[in-house]
Amino acid sequence: MKLSQYPVYIQSALFALVLALAGYFFIAWTAPSLTPAILFALGLLLGGLIVPLLTRSPEPEVIPTTTLYVGNLPYRANEASVRALFEGFGQVLSVRLMKDKHTGKRRGFGFVEMPSDAAHSAQQALNDSEFQQRTLKVREANERKDEEEGNDQAQP
Repeated sequence: MKLSQYPVYIQSALFALVLALAGYFFIAWTAPSLTPAILFALGLLLGGLIVPLLTRSPEPEVIPTTTLYVGNLPYRANEASVRALFEGFGQVLSVRLMKDKHTGKRRGFGFVEMPSDAAHSAQQALNDSEFQQRTLKVREANERKDEEEGNDQAQP
């Protein structure tokens, strides 16, 4: 069994205990006149200082994601209905349907973020398919362009 398969707090506790015992024996060997409780406390203190240096939390697994552009959505479609449609192909991380800034009405398009393999399947299956009597356009979304970039070019 690997120690790294246990949660960080268990790893830390085991390291602290081992270092406390090692500190106890080391300090008992160098200063035999100290009482066992003080020796153990000093070993535990030594372990508490070293354990954070030896343990670190595991890195979360990074799943490659793809954002899909979904166009020609019916105006009555909401995030829940679009999520339900795409969940048939895999995990849906987020759904964002665009609204008009002034009126608050939906603009008929949005974005769905999914793991890349599921996104590819969804794109293949849902592009040019019918959803609530509208033919969807599903494509991989382009990177968002900064609005400031366009403003810089407009100024002389």
